[in-house]
Order: sequence, then C-alpha cells, then structure tokens
Amino acid sequence: MGAEASGSGPALRELLREAETSLLECKVCFERFGHRQQRRPRNLPCGHVVCLACVAALAHPRTLALECPFCRRACRGCDTSDCLPVLHLLELLGSALGPAQAAPRVAARGPGALTCRLAFGGWGTLVNPTGLALCPKTGRVVVVHDGKRRVKIFDSGGGCAHQFGEKGGAARDIKYPLDVTVTNDCHVVVTDAGDRSVKVFDFFGQLRLVVGGQFSLPWGVETTPQNGVVVTDAEAGSLHLLEVDFPEGVLRRTERLRARLCGPRGVAVSWLTGAIAVLERPLALGAGTCGTTVKVFSATMQLIGQVDSFGLSLFFPSEITASAVTFDHQGNVMVADTSSHAVLCLGKPEEFPVLKPIVTHGLSHPVALTFSKENSLLVLDSAAHAVKVYKADWG
Repeated sequence: MGAEASGSGPALRELLREAETSLLECKVCFERFGHRQQRRPRNLPCGHVVCLACVAALAHPRTLALECPFCRRACRGCDTSDCLPVLHLLELLGSALGPAQAAPRVAARGPGALTCRLAFGGWGTLVNPTGLALCPKTGRVVVVHDGKRRVKIFDSGGGCAHQFGEKGGAARDIKYPLDVTVTNDCHVVVTDAGDRSVKVFDFFGQLRLVVGGQFSLPWGVETTPQNGVVVTDAEAGSLHLLEVDFPEGVLRRTERLRARLCGPRGVAVSWLTGAIAVLERPLALGAGTCGTTVKVFSATMQLIGQVDSFGLSLFFPSEITASAVTFDHQGNVMVADTSSHAVLCLGKPEEFPVLKPIVTHGLSHPVALTFSKENSLLVLDSAAHAVKVYKADWG
C-alpha cells in the first residue's frame, strides 16, 4: 500500500503537468488560461479553445470576423463563449498548479521572449503599407505605402520625420511600391511594380536613378554588406545584384545571381554570414491555398537550406503562409506568417527546420520584418497600417 502511494506522487505530478500543457494553456499565445478577463478560455464554434485576448487580437476591429488559427473555420468574436469545462478544471486544480509553473514555457518558445514596446503609423498615416527598412546610420524607419507620398520616414519614437515619392504617372513618380531598402550611405531604393523599375532616391527624396527595362516584376529588395542591392523578379523567377555608384546616380553593373526560382518575392541578407534568403511564392494561385518555400543561399550562391509549407506544417499546428523573411543577428532565419498572424524562427539554414514561434499574438497581417542594431524586431502589419516594435529579452 505504501509502495503504491509513493509511486502515485510522481505519476500525479506528471498528470498535472500534462493537463497544464495540453488543456490549460492557450495554443496561440502559450499563456495559461485563468479567470481574469483577458486569460479566460473561449470556445470557438469549431470546438477549439483560445484565450479572450487572442480572440480580440485575431478579430477584425469593425466586423469582429476571424478565422480559427488551427482549422481556419470562419466565425465572429461575438460567436465565442466561455469554455466552462476548462474553467471548472482550473478551479479543481488551482491549488495543485502553482502560478509559477507556466513561466518556464515562455523561454521555450524561441531564442527570446518578445514584447511589443511601440506601435506607430495607423490608418491615415500609412495606407496599405507593403515594405519596411531601417536606415543603418540614423536608425530611422522607412516604409513604402499607398499614400499620396509613397515613402514615409519615421524617427525612433514613431514620429513622421519626412515623406517623399509622389503618387502619379510621371517617370519620376512611384506608381505601385512593393518593397524598400536603405543602403549603407543612406540612399532609399524602391521596387516599383507600376512601371517595373527600381528607383533610387537620396534620403531627402531626390530621385537619383531609375533602373528600368530589365525586370518583368521587381518585388523584394535588400542591401548587401558591400552596399550592393539584390532584387527579386517575381515574374521572371530570378534574383539580381545591382552595383550602383549612389552619389553619382550611375548603374555600374547588373548580375543575375539565380534563375529558375518560383515566384520569388521577399529577400533578406545576413550581415553575419552574407547568406541570402529568398521567399518563393507562386503567382498563380489556382485552386486551394498558395504554398511558400524559403531558400537560403551562401554568399557564393550555393543552396545551404530549404524548407516549404508542407515541411513547416509538420512542426506547427496550422498551415503556414510566409509573407516576409529576415535574419536576426545570430544568423537565424525569421519569417512572418499571415495564416497564423505570427512571426516564426526557422533556426540557422544548416539546421532547417527548427521552428519556434517568436510573436504569436497582436498581429493581423504581417508583411515585412527587420531587426534593429539594438535587437528590436520591427514588424509591418498591413491590416493595422502600422509598424510594431518588439523588444527581445534574450536573457
């Protein structure tokens, strides 16, 4: 009898740990359910359970429409209800589950816990933004969007410091910007789908160069450590390097780095290793959803890592549709996921995939990512028309 009792202790503790992980934790934000308003478990019509805070984050602010992050069934925030079984289980196990037990799981979500420290922009200031970059010298944030002035520059506190790039039909105007980067000498480079060109401005908005007639659909753009510019051509399926004399406004050389890519869009360059990450997303959606592939090439353009939507789905409870890619300062690849409204770490290219959620709530439609020198993650949320700054507590 004593042996049975002594053996039941570890088994009971294991059962409690399993209950906390499987039943008492929101699988979107990884916080433990509770009786407080924001942590209350809510039933979705499909049967899945998330906390009230995540319901509010996932729901459209006006229509309250949302999709279940696990099965994608559509509903409205007002269609949810308290999950009484989970609330009763919390009451029954409240004394056995100490409030500190859930804390270690936060660190297990990724390289560091990220907290949103600042958000700026908003409707009227930004209109359907598509691209995001940081000035390496000043730290100012550059966004391209659908406003009357296509390029908007913010200071570190989120105030609008400058804007330029008229919307219009003239050759010097920006017609439909897709992405932006800022070079090491503070020139702003924009991919313009309207006239299929790459436009270079100085930081005050003076047009210095238009590279046209070379691209079918220029999409992603990024600066290399050597101050070159890499550009994806989504329609031609290629990746190009532009070498530009920026002060003189002269294109010195172009090189096609890679061909036979499948709808390449986002591109990122690691300043640690020189690796180039390309986000492939076929333009022809056809029937069903559109998958994505992340390919990472070495500085000499050798493929060193690759993962697609199917491979990622083996590690994540819902379908992943990557919309943006970047590197952190340790060389890890980060992607924005529009399906789960999240930012995910894929690990280093040689280790693909080591999938860890980094930001799992508070985003509506992330379309661009970048890291600051201070290890802050900037996310461009097009549905919120805002830039959201997450501070990394790397511990």
